[in-house]
Amino acid sequence: MIHIVLYREGNRLTGFSAKGHSGYAEAGSDIICAAVSILGCTCVNSLESVCGVVPRIRDNKEGSLVFDLPELSGEQSHDAGILMDALKQGLSDLAEQYPEFVHLSIQERRK
Repeated sequence: MIHIVLYREGNRLTGFSAKGHSGYAEAGSDIICAAVSILGCTCVNSLESVCGVVPRIRDNKEGSLVFDLPELSGEQSHDAGILMDALKQGLSDLAEQYPEFVHLSIQERRK
């Protein structure tokens, strides 16, 4: 199972963690693992190329991706929020469609 956590501070999503393998199919043929990877990587790449925000990557090895947003304000905060909300929507849809393979939670970040 893939365990995904979206971190938030108040109403703002500030980080992402995805760990594990879905077990839906063999490695290299697993559409669920591929979907989570594409959603996470597209979000990171779009944060950089569209918003000019460089997320702090804490883990990016096989079977995991963990990143946090830096402190943001103004337009960057707004634009990054839209991308993070889109990530949340895609992951929510995936977890709803494949609940036996994807677990999604949202946790308040501790300061």
